[in-house]
Amino acid sequence: MQDYVAAIVFGAVIGVVARAVLPGRQAIGVIPTVLIGMGAAVAGTWASDRWDVHSDLHFTVTGRTFDWAVIGVQVGIAVVGVAIAALLVRAFSTDRVRD
Repeated sequence: MQDYVAAIVFGAVIGVVARAVLPGRQAIGVIPTVLIGMGAAVAGTWASDRWDVHSDLHFTVTGRTFDWAVIGVQVGIAVVGVAIAALLVRAFSTDRVRD
């Protein structure tokens, strides 16, 4: 159970960082941000392992060690995910006035 909570918190942090890095305002909610962050964490870990992207710089949070290069890949994937989600929300939004 603790691993699931850690994954949700970590996904939320990655999603929030991605939204902060991406310029402009994104009209997506908290739940999509967390889900995108969680997906990016999984995809970024897989991609880092697949292409052997690792660094010697690590940090530890509550007994877990994280690699900065892997975090960078995860945030990069999350930025792309948040950008795509924001574009889709804008494209299918009915809030704008049409002529």
